[in-house]
Amino acid sequence: MAIWRTVVGKIWLTIMGLVAVVICTIGLFLLQYIDITFENSVKVKHLFTVAGAVGFLLTTFFAFFLLTKITQPLREMKEAADQIAQGDYTVRVAIRSLDEIGDLANTFNQMASEIDSLIRILEHERDHLSSVLRSMTDAVISFDAEGGVILTNPQGQNLLEEWNDVGWDDEDGHGKVGRVPEPLLESFRSVIAHGKEMTTKLNVKNEVWSVALTPLASTSGIRGVVAVMRDVTEEHRVDKLRNDFVANVSHEIRTPLSMVQGYSEALLDDIAASPEERRELVQVIYDESLRMGRLVKDLLDLARMEAGHLEMNYERLDMNALLGRVYRKFAAMAKEKGILLVKSEDDETLVLESADRDRLEQVLTNLLDNAIRHTPPGARILLGAKKIASQDGEQLEITVQDEGEGIPPEDLPYIFERFYKADKARKRESSGGTGLGLFIVKTLVEAHRGKIRVQSKPGSGTTFTITLPVSGDTRRQG
Repeated sequence: MAIWRTVVGKIWLTIMGLVAVVICTIGLFLLQYIDITFENSVKVKHLFTVAGAVGFLLTTFFAFFLLTKITQPLREMKEAADQIAQGDYTVRVAIRSLDEIGDLANTFNQMASEIDSLIRILEHERDHLSSVLRSMTDAVISFDAEGGVILTNPQGQNLLEEWNDVGWDDEDGHGKVGRVPEPLLESFRSVIAHGKEMTTKLNVKNEVWSVALTPLASTSGIRGVVAVMRDVTEEHRVDKLRNDFVANVSHEIRTPLSMVQGYSEALLDDIAASPEERRELVQVIYDESLRMGRLVKDLLDLARMEAGHLEMNYERLDMNALLGRVYRKFAAMAKEKGILLVKSEDDETLVLESADRDRLEQVLTNLLDNAIRHTPPGARILLGAKKIASQDGEQLEITVQDEGEGIPPEDLPYIFERFYKADKARKRESSGGTGLGLFIVKTLVEAHRGKIRVQSKPGSGTTFTITLPVSGDTRRQG
């Protein structure tokens, strides 16, 4: 910087100007007087010249003195202020004196220290807020008043990218990365317009999201919106299942109870005119009581499974013995109905290293019971097992194949859901199922880390195939 642009330079130039004015004034008005008054005027003129030169030298010395005492500390404070403006809050200036300049330097250092402490506190709060946002399972996104993204946590960023990939109609620029996604747009505009919190639910891509939007208020108005979004798809599904469960249980129990009540009243009123009719009424009451017993048993099993209290006793299991026991259990029933029940030949290699005997027997019992109920006389049911090789190692494949009425193709994807009955139009018979058997079968098979699949064609029978791992730890937390 040029010296005449500094404070000291300006002071020096001012003093030099004043000295020059004084000298010029003396020269103009006093030189003639000196020539007349003093005999040796030349010496007096030399004296004035020397005095002027000394004045200029003293002024210059005074200027450089001020330069070291005033300008240099001020320049150091300016450079330190520039460093603080660039983000270096640790810089300090040297205190060279105890005068006003020293006080200014001390105050400057205190200001820099306070700024440094404040910035550290703000950085700590920022890191704390960032850690809180990152640790949240909910998606948090902050938008400005124009819909641009200000701040988001990783979950919110992933959600923005996922929703923006859908390809919404974005005529006004929304639906793009860094903008309010289309599902949130209407709620966002409502919060901006009214300045009030809003809670809503959104259905996006077969998912249900609970959304809470809060306005960011400032003295000039609403400057943005914070959206907190939580995936409640599972809660929504469970709530729907709970409602359906209550409705279905009520429906399933109401029918047999009504029949038991009606036929009991018929017996009490002596409507039956003959022993045969009374026996028929009693048989219906008995069959309906069995139906309610099966429903209660299935409901208890289902409740234990839902609560995670399903007891599993794993042990080494000979599948030949299990198939033989199940075959003997249903052989008489199949023969009575004119159905040929066939079991595959024993194979000594059919052994599971870790399985629950009773639970697998329950699985096969449910499948064979369904097969017998839906297979006409003269048809055949095959119960078999064999070992197969797969990418996951050796598997044991169990097959229950019947030649019954089959399952319509539109019902196949849903038959393992609770209370789902493929044959909704058929008349309710005493042997009708509860709609829980196949759901329980699937749950028990998965408890063994196995899989179950079904193949069926109306009029050509149905085949249930279960695959279970032969070896390895199949145990799950019960």
